[in-house]
Amino acid sequence: MTSSTFLTQEAAAAIGELRSALRGAVLAAPDPAYDGARRIWNGAVDRRPAVIARCADDKDVAAAVRVAREHDLPLSVLGGGHDWGGRALREGGVVIDLSAMRGVSVDPRTATVAAQGGAKAGDIVAATHPYGLAPVTGLVKAVGMAGLTLAGGYGLLVGAHGLALDNLLSARVVLADGRAITASAEENPDLFWALRGGGGNFGVVTAMRFRVHPIDTVLSGLVLFPITQGRAVLRGYRELIAEAPDELTVMAGFFGGPDGRPLLFLLPAWIGDQSRGEAIVNRLRRLGTPVTGQVGRVAYQDVLGQFDPSVVNGRHTEVRTRWLPELTEDSAALLVTAMTRVTSPFSALFIHHFHGAASRVPAGNTAFALRRDHALVEIVASWDTSAGTAAGAGTAHGRWARALSEGLATHALPGGYPNLLGVDEGERALRAYGGNLSRLLDLKRQFDPDDVFTAVPALHPAMAGNLTK
Repeated sequence: MTSSTFLTQEAAAAIGELRSALRGAVLAAPDPAYDGARRIWNGAVDRRPAVIARCADDKDVAAAVRVAREHDLPLSVLGGGHDWGGRALREGGVVIDLSAMRGVSVDPRTATVAAQGGAKAGDIVAATHPYGLAPVTGLVKAVGMAGLTLAGGYGLLVGAHGLALDNLLSARVVLADGRAITASAEENPDLFWALRGGGGNFGVVTAMRFRVHPIDTVLSGLVLFPITQGRAVLRGYRELIAEAPDELTVMAGFFGGPDGRPLLFLLPAWIGDQSRGEAIVNRLRRLGTPVTGQVGRVAYQDVLGQFDPSVVNGRHTEVRTRWLPELTEDSAALLVTAMTRVTSPFSALFIHHFHGAASRVPAGNTAFALRRDHALVEIVASWDTSAGTAAGAGTAHGRWARALSEGLATHALPGGYPNLLGVDEGERALRAYGGNLSRLLDLKRQFDPDDVFTAVPALHPAMAGNLTK
């Protein structure tokens, strides 16, 4: 038996107890399904938990929490597996795997949807589409809806309907003491406040209920420009989004073109009057000379699938991010220059547009505190190691992402988006909460005093002390 598969006495005992207690599968090395279960989206993450508890219901989740605590094993929660930092997997720990809990039900009468904690964004989009309804999600269907929501949830409906967390109506949560409670505006409202932005630091969310919206189709599509026009197009983009009504949200960014040269893209989503939307799309096209500009009325679920082919499991990935108060000439120049020096054809930049309904939520209403217009810049270094490319965070690809993030720092707002920050960026994550941090820490002490749940940002009072003085 190698050291990588060696089990401590406590871990072995925990596996035995879980196999006796759970309805769902319990996986440990050398079970045939173990290696597949511990593989997540980012292939650079190669951790070996002691046991993966593939829970079937709330009782399974409560049992897994109890067993992990009794045997003093680190605990983590695996939903969609798209946290690039791999916090869903703790080395030598107990993983609460929610992948078997993906049920979704729609109530068209109340325009709400109920989803289990392992449901992915695509599950909810597919369930609501036949009713002419749409949830607020991100752009990748494979992302877990709980993880996306608990720390924010940027997307193409942010202007009209806010973040994903602004549409959360209630959550079922298994706490560190094993109790399952409901958090909503009426029940446990303090916990409900903390969940909307505080991430998975308070318990395991096993079910959610969301508000959904009467949206069947949107005016959308990719407008692509050569990178040589990047600065001019981004200048026009900045001017356009400064005037954007709630019905319009426009994502921008860069990815590799078929000839290996990067392209700049604009991805509008318009949910208002058709003729007014067409005028806005025509304005987008005139920002430069597009390589292509396929924009029309399309099903909302099809818009969200556009990036799915590029979100490939197994590639190695490092993500860095900055909140910019606006896309200035200097910051735009940094982005364009970085893409001319990109080290991998799979790397990309994404600029998320935050405005409208999301900006009008008072900062104290949810734990998510940044309620002003801004751009979230997502820097994604991604590379394929199958051809012998060097792996690990110290590669040229990771350095490319970190260098751009550091270059943008002088133009950026304090803190950062917790869903995308690295494990080495805890202080930035805490600063993201601004004036909400003290209340969030108090609620952490109330609901998880022993710090059982340590999702990022891990709300350790000692770590955060200097930020709250």
